[in-house]
Parts: sequence; structure tokens; C-alpha cells
Amino acid sequence: MIKKNIIHFFLIICSIFVLISCKSKKRALRNSNYQLEKPSNKTAAKYAEEMEVSKSDIKNGKLYEFIDDWEGTKYQFGGLSKSGIDCSGLVFLIYQDVYKKQIPRITSQQVEIIKRKFENQFKEGDLIFFDYDGKKFSHVGLYLQNGYYVHASTKRGVMIEKLQNPYTYKYFSRGGTVE
Repeated sequence: MIKKNIIHFFLIICSIFVLISCKSKKRALRNSNYQLEKPSNKTAAKYAEEMEVSKSDIKNGKLYEFIDDWEGTKYQFGGLSKSGIDCSGLVFLIYQDVYKKQIPRITSQQVEIIKRKFENQFKEGDLIFFDYDGKKFSHVGLYLQNGYYVHASTKRGVMIEKLQNPYTYKYFSRGGTVE
């Protein structure tokens, strides 16, 4: 009888230890992945004006400095450098460099990892997809705020654009949060 009680006690202690260690590991992973850094005054002012928001709304310095660094980089299918980048490559690098998270490199795979949202629910960092030339999910961008997103345009390179731009909005397909 005493032996059974000792075994039960031991199992309970082990279970508690496992539960505590799993919970702390999840918390550590969540906290270590991404740190929000304030942008410089110059960066905040530039993007606040461009997206028609207040300077205080520009909170993610890493994101906006990344965009500032890459803005104007020409489009190159399959490109992943300052000499040329494509839309999915831009989103891939933003997630890698800014959010410290690995996502697929290809648009058709990126659309598979989002939790869909309605347009009025989009938050900074959500992915948005377009169907150009009759091809589903042929283009991707990263939602910023106030209806603006960043993407690698085939004609103008890396740029910020209003989602409801009449020319591009008719091709808008879906968007959502990376899971």
C-alpha cells in the first residue's frame, strides 16, 4: 500500500513538473521571437504622412525601417536581394528579418498558412493576396495600417499602396494572419 502511494505521489510530481516546464517554454518562445522597437522620428513622420495616420500610430520601427531600406528596389521574379525582389520574397524577408519567423517563400504556400480575416479586421503584419492574370494568389503584400500595404510591384518595385486603389483592388482575393 505504501509503495502504491509513493508511486502515485511520484507520478503527480512528474506530471506537475512537465506541465510547468511546457508552459514556461511556450512563454519563452513567444517572448523571444519578436521585440517591438520604436521608429526614429524621421521614419515615423515619413510613414505617418504617407499612410495618413498620426506619428504615434507608427510603432514598429523594425518594420518601417525595413520598408524604408527596401523601398524602390526593382521587381525581379524569384529575386531575393537589393538588385531585385519579387512579392513573396519581400514578405518572406520581412517575416524573417522583422518578425523573426520563418514562413514559406512561395505565394501559393504563403496563402496556406494564414487564418482568413475580413478586410476590416486586418492588422499590421497580415498577408493580403491578389489574383492577377486569372491566376489565384499570384501576388502577395503585407498589410500595414489604415488601408495601406507594402508589396513588390512589377512596374514600380517595392512600394506602399492603398489597398482600395481602383486598379489593384479589383484583383484583391483574401487576407489574414500568419499562423
